[in-house]
Amino acid sequence: MHRMTRRLVAEFVGTFMLVFIGAGAVMTNNFPKGDFGTLGVALAYGLALAVGVSATMAVSGGHLNPAVTAGMLAIRRIDAKTALLYIAAQLLGGIVAAFALQMVLPTGVTKVMALGTPAIALTITLGKAIAIEAILSFFLMSAYLGTVVSAEAPRVAGFGIGLALFIGVLVGNPLTGAALNPARAFGPALLSGQWISQGVYWIGPIVGALVAAFLWEKLLFPKATD
Repeated sequence: MHRMTRRLVAEFVGTFMLVFIGAGAVMTNNFPKGDFGTLGVALAYGLALAVGVSATMAVSGGHLNPAVTAGMLAIRRIDAKTALLYIAAQLLGGIVAAFALQMVLPTGVTKVMALGTPAIALTITLGKAIAIEAILSFFLMSAYLGTVVSAEAPRVAGFGIGLALFIGVLVGNPLTGAALNPARAFGPALLSGQWISQGVYWIGPIVGALVAAFLWEKLLFPKATD
């Protein structure tokens, strides 16, 4: 199989799993005997990312997130063509995951829960929501750069990145839904028609990822003179 095809399939499959588990946990949390709360949602979402990155990092780098891909493009770790293809595969993975949830879960639940589309708390303004998504995505991108990209990266595969998402969702889920990933928000929104504040889940994660990428590129990655 062509190398790029393998990479795109990996990004699609990894993002499919991430969105299916992340959005699925939000909805099954409301089923009888499924009341596991924010802790359970965070654990499911974080473990899904840990497994997804571990499974795909040797094939595609394990981005599984358009914001991560944007950050890698900004510091020239991938080229523009590859970045666009990655983002297309990630968004498609999110869409197919939302479709799968629509098929396997009761219609009443998927409609009421908008297929797990993240939502902003009534007490949080758009500006604050963007800031929350940006800060938490900064931590997530930093975990990716420090455990996957850095030449000094510890051999923990996707575990550290999954932990970063876990703590991010613990803090952010009650406030913004803690998508921290445009594909996580886009797929469910597309199929449910719930577009309210969708820009928050693009602007925040991409800004956070870009700030982290430039910080690591300029200051934290090991240099030849160190």
